Amino acid sequence: MDSWKLAAGEDSGVRVAAAEALESIVKRVGSTEKETRVDAAREIRRLTKTSARHRRHLSGAIEPLVRMLRDEKPECNEVAILALLNLAVKDERNKIKIIDAGALDPLIFFLQSTNSNLQEYATAALLTLSATSVNKPIISSTNAILLLVKILNDGSPQSRIDSIMALYNLSTIPGNLETILGSQTIPSLITVLKSCKKSSRTAEKCCAILESLAVFDDGRIALISEEGGVLALVEVIEDGSLRGREYAVGALLTMCESDRNRYREIILKEGVIPGLLELTVHGTPKSQLKSKKLLHLLRKSPYQRSELEADALENIVCSIASRMDGEDCAGNAKKMLAEMVQVSMEQSLRHLNQRALVCTPAKK
Repeated sequence: MDSWKLAAGEDSGVRVAAAEALESIVKRVGSTEKETRVDAAREIRRLTKTSARHRRHLSGAIEPLVRMLRDEKPECNEVAILALLNLAVKDERNKIKIIDAGALDPLIFFLQSTNSNLQEYATAALLTLSATSVNKPIISSTNAILLLVKILNDGSPQSRIDSIMALYNLSTIPGNLETILGSQTIPSLITVLKSCKKSSRTAEKCCAILESLAVFDDGRIALISEEGGVLALVEVIEDGSLRGREYAVGALLTMCESDRNRYREIILKEGVIPGLLELTVHGTPKSQLKSKKLLHLLRKSPYQRSELEADALENIVCSIASRMDGEDCAGNAKKMLAEMVQVSMEQSLRHLNQRALVCTPAKK
């Protein structure tokens, strides 16, 4: 036999053996023996951690794993959730299959568990399952949003982060926004936003939810009622990721567009102007547009300055939108940024002083 035929035969034999091994795992996870089921679930979790091929070939294990979620043994519940979680990652069909197999009810139950591991794993599972549009309305029809907000308030650090991501996924359905707002979510989001790294995905999703909730009057009131709420958004505009800065400026723009006279002073006093000017040059196309619009709305500052400073501020802010479309828009914007930093020194210094007070420990 030719060597290439021999090699092809060997490869075929390896593939058949691998397929049989995967089929064996699927059979074992449906065993009547608890230890056999648990060991098989652990093996599924291991094999599907990084392999899209294994996620596809082991999808037959979804139904027996969902049955394990209803087991009275917490050990069975935990290994089943973790196996299902890995099966769902980056696999849209498996996400849908898991919900269709009836996983949602036990996962909702685990969100209320006193077992911190079960609660954390269930939150992560809902985050992953809610990433697909097919599952979003199904999850939304339960009390998942209320429970995710409760976890945002009281959960472990990781489950709080995952609850924010899951709430963001569900917030893309407009009908869910009032439910999220009515659950008193904004104070918790502000607390997380103030404490997390401003360039993190956590900050990004917090700002995305806040931008969506800012369309409601109650949302805007809740945002300004939280100490440091507007300042946290300004800090994301300065130091956030590109997408996070887009959401943060969007939230402030929505507020100012709803009632310019009411919110302009609140936004201005946090030293937002330099960050907005930088965004007009270095932001995403959407954040550049939003920054220009917000600068227009903020152009008449209520603060007392010298006549020269007021004129300089007015000219810079008014001219930025009209001149940004010119051939040398980047150069003009950079020049205007330098001028704005100079004329808004009082705001910037106050902003820095506020941060220093927060960061400097009290003397003993």
